[in-house]
Amino acid sequence: MMFQTDTYRHKGMRNKLVEIVERKGITNKKVLEAIGKVPRHLFFDPAFLDHAYEDKAFQIGEGQTISQPFTVAYMTEWLETQPGMKVLEVGTGSGYQACVLSEMGVKVFSIERFRALQEKAKKMLHKLGYINIKTFFGDGYAGLPAYAPFDRIIITAAATEIPQLLLKQLKIGGIMILPLGNDENQTMIRMTKTSNNDFKKEAGEGFRFVPMLPGKVH
Repeated sequence: MMFQTDTYRHKGMRNKLVEIVERKGITNKKVLEAIGKVPRHLFFDPAFLDHAYEDKAFQIGEGQTISQPFTVAYMTEWLETQPGMKVLEVGTGSGYQACVLSEMGVKVFSIERFRALQEKAKKMLHKLGYINIKTFFGDGYAGLPAYAPFDRIIITAAATEIPQLLLKQLKIGGIMILPLGNDENQTMIRMTKTSNNDFKKEAGEGFRFVPMLPGKVH
């Protein structure tokens, strides 16, 4: 995928970012390649371009952030996607995580509770040519039952408890990952659906996300 506003300088900065993410423990080559392909600087206001390829989160408005690249890579790696899978993303934000998932060859259905963010992300994804990402304005806790079941579900905001409605939208054999906990202490959790009512629960590393809130914001 080629971008007119993506220069050799940007690509060089992305290559350095990939090296940083790899040093921090990401081993999946496809995930590293995906991080190396998505032009993260295009999700930033021009005044903040110098921060685009730092391994840190950054404010995008509405009290939300574009996630730290390592966090995006970690969640993408732990999701264990295969090309062609249907993935529900709860929390579109800037659209950056959805693009990384798209580069993994999956179909992304992304829901965002802030209309302004959803509309901005939709325009950006169209501009970048990501035709296998669909964005929706809605309540993340409700998911997208009309498009269920999903092979994978990724929640990019911290929930204080595991959303049961979303587990119901997961295929048997499917995986859902989310940061679980309060504002100060969150752990990445992976839920694998082994039958209609049974799940295998695994705990990963600690992270810091904005809270997952119910409802929609026009």
